[in-house]
Amino acid sequence: MPLDKIKPPFSLPKLPYEENALEPVISSRTISFHHGKHHAAYVNKLNELVAGTPYESLPLEDVVMRAAKEKDANAKAIFNNAGQAWNHNFYWLSMAAKSAEPTGRIKDAIESNFGGLQEFKDAFSKAAAAQFGSGWAWLVKGKNGKLKVTTTSNADTPIAHGETPLLTCDVWEHAYYLDYQNRRPDHVKAWLDKLVDWSFADQNL
Repeated sequence: MPLDKIKPPFSLPKLPYEENALEPVISSRTISFHHGKHHAAYVNKLNELVAGTPYESLPLEDVVMRAAKEKDANAKAIFNNAGQAWNHNFYWLSMAAKSAEPTGRIKDAIESNFGGLQEFKDAFSKAAAAQFGSGWAWLVKGKNGKLKVTTTSNADTPIAHGETPLLTCDVWEHAYYLDYQNRRPDHVKAWLDKLVDWSFADQNL
C-alpha cells in the first residue's frame, strides 16, 4: 500500500524481506528488535493517542503533517509517534537484500546534483555521521526540485517541511548498536554500499 494511503487503525507493516535478508550489514537480531519492538511501539502508541481525536480518521501522512503544525502537548506526542511510524515505514522500503547501482532518472539526478555516486555517498556519510544524537539521514528532492542530503532529529521528517524523501537511513542507535556499537560511520558506509534500494528512490523521484 502506498505510504500516503495508510489509514487508521494503524498496523505494523510486514517487512518487504525476511529478517535475516540484510545480513551481514544488519543482523536478524537487530531487525527483530527494531521492527518488532521499536517500530511496533510507535504504531501502538499512535493508535492510543489518536483515539477519539480528529486525527482518528486521517491517513498516516496527513496525521504527520497536521500534527507538525499544532503546538499543544497532545499534538506533539502524536507527531512524535506518527513521524516515527512513517519514517520507519519508509526506512524498510529504502533497503533491499541485493542492492544494485542506480540507473535511469535517479542516476542522472545523482550525477547532476552531486557530481557522481561516490560524491553523493561522501555527502550522505558525512551528514549521517554528524547528526547529533538520534535522527535520520535523507536523500530528498527539495522544494526547488533539486536533490540534496539532509538530516532530521528524533521523529522529524521531510514531509513535514514540504520536501520529497527518496531514501532514508535510520541513525538512531537501536538501528545499528547491536552490530556496530558506537561505529555509526561504519554502519552508514555498509548501508550505502550494500543495502540501498535505488529502484525505490527512482520511484519516489
